[in-house]
Amino acid sequence: MALFDDAWMKGFQEKWNAEPALAAALEKINFNSVIGYGFPGDDTCIGYINVVNGHVTEAGAYDGRELNWDLRADQKNWEKWLKKEIGMTGLGLAFTTGKLKFKIGDFKAMISDPRMAGPFIKSFAVMGSV
Repeated sequence: MALFDDAWMKGFQEKWNAEPALAAALEKINFNSVIGYGFPGDDTCIGYINVVNGHVTEAGAYDGRELNWDLRADQKNWEKWLKKEIGMTGLGLAFTTGKLKFKIGDFKAMISDPRMAGPFIKSFAVMGSV
């Protein structure tokens, strides 16, 4: 199972939906988004999740659908963040140093809203459990 491939994304879906700090927290704010994950040099992301009311309803290999968020980082950085929880400071540093890129999506708006920032950081911890 490779990072962000179809099987990995389905595992991420299962872990996301089982984590109250993600699914339940985002359900409270009626969070809906299609989020892609991948690597900076690629034309498209590798995998995606479709989040409806905080819960992942679909996940898998990216199929060309429109994204609300497209997160990119080098493989080594993804692996580092999945081994050790990133936290708010680490996330800010990753963004400002260009290690984490948002091809689509507004990082500053998301990170300034605690109802979204906490679950976003939690999503990295959940990724690490896949």
